[in-house]
Amino acid sequence: MSLDWSKHVITVENLTKSFRSTTGAVVALDGINLDVPTGVIAGVVGAKGSGKSTLARVLALRERPDAGVVRLDGLDTGVLDQRSLRAARSRIGVVPAGESLLPQRTAAGNIALPLEQAGMDGPRRREKVGKLLDLIGLTERAANYPDQLTAGQRQRVAVARALVGEPAVVLADDPTGELDATGAAGVLAVLDRARAELGATVLVVTPDTNVVRRIADDVAVLEHGRILEQGKLLDLVRDPDSRVARAVLPSVDSATQGVADVVLVGFASIGALLPEAASRFDTEITVSGGGVTKIGETPVARFRLGMTGGERVDAALGWLAERGAFVKRARAGLREVAAA
Repeated sequence: MSLDWSKHVITVENLTKSFRSTTGAVVALDGINLDVPTGVIAGVVGAKGSGKSTLARVLALRERPDAGVVRLDGLDTGVLDQRSLRAARSRIGVVPAGESLLPQRTAAGNIALPLEQAGMDGPRRREKVGKLLDLIGLTERAANYPDQLTAGQRQRVAVARALVGEPAVVLADDPTGELDATGAAGVLAVLDRARAELGATVLVVTPDTNVVRRIADDVAVLEHGRILEQGKLLDLVRDPDSRVARAVLPSVDSATQGVADVVLVGFASIGALLPEAASRFDTEITVSGGGVTKIGETPVARFRLGMTGGERVDAALGWLAERGAFVKRARAGLREVAAA
């Protein structure tokens, strides 16, 4: 079946990239396949050395892969001449890792720089910069220089500068690295607004699973240059054994007693399913471990359950699974009963 390119702004096929070192070739990317749907916030999560920064440079079209294809809106970027490649790059706004603002320019001046380089006239430039300052919540800081801003504010200015060319994609490389909680929250809020208000597709490359937990729709896990897991975030967390679920869901101590583990997604499921199962099957249900977190704005619970009622326990667990809960029963270790 052919892929509908209109639904994927970035598609990566069998991407490889290596570098030479004193000890020989180092493989940074090894057969990467990745799809970024249009209009989402997608996250690529990987520890230091996983290849995520190399992937970010290749996806930003700043570096050529050794093999494989990077498609932008279905266009094979590997066959483009230099002029066409520059045009393709302009459709990707990049937020670099670390400090990137020019210290001699104000916040407004840093945002305006790409427009000046493109020859845009003053009135249009000021109008566009003003709108972006409003988007990032720093209108009153327009005349401040970088050393007069907090680290979080400087990174929000860097996001605005990436947005100034109205790109189809905003690629942010570790945008919250070394920021405190307040600064990180502000940057993530701006990226979310860029998607919601400007229609940009956002791709965040980060070592921090909390970043994707807070804003991502889709996620891919990168390790040693390979994608080990990818998909819709809310689908992946339904399986508590997935890498993503283990990273973002509340943990359950292995010593905690219980007859089953369940994952419940959404307000209605968390609030209603367990009490209804207890009433419907005349079984007592207690929560002995786990907790509730939020994936974006959606609450997700991972609980270890204590239950009484003999055969009615199996019936209650099956009923929960039929209604969307992921259920694992503890019998000689936790094994899957059913999954939605």
